[in-house]
Amino acid sequence: MAMLDILHHPDPRLRNVAAPVEAVDDGVRRLADDLLETMYSARGIGLAAVQVGVARRVVVVDVSPQRNAPLALVNPRVAEAHEGLAEFEEGCLSVPGVYETVPRPARVRIDALDRDGQAVSIEAEGALAACLQHEIDHLDGRLFVDYLSRLKQQRIRKRALKHQREALA
Repeated sequence: MAMLDILHHPDPRLRNVAAPVEAVDDGVRRLADDLLETMYSARGIGLAAVQVGVARRVVVVDVSPQRNAPLALVNPRVAEAHEGLAEFEEGCLSVPGVYETVPRPARVRIDALDRDGQAVSIEAEGALAACLQHEIDHLDGRLFVDYLSRLKQQRIRKRALKHQREALA
């Protein structure tokens, strides 16, 4: 397994739309393992391949308190979003230090392939539902900050650019 570099907002590669995975092979499984290692090391609960500069539809999540229930999903999609919204405070490894409340469907069904290429359907609610939707957004070139007001988006972008300049100095 390998640690991967996480892209930070406003890197334009975070806006790439990920290509579907044609076949789940050893390379895809290795990518999922690397994503998990990177996510755990960064103390995140989810990570999409786009966030490490790989424009393929692969995400990993683990919202368990013990950090022992990893999910690796290939070509995930929201198949069904039930009525009713829930608000969760979201953060993102690609937007470090920013946490904002985002309304999302409270319950969703996600269809995907698992790490063996088998079709899976996951009924999710609560933190898992929010996390899965957040990661699938990444695959479509969206960030959680896109759900915020223009003013908040501008402030976050300005702060991110300042951090980039400081890191290069």
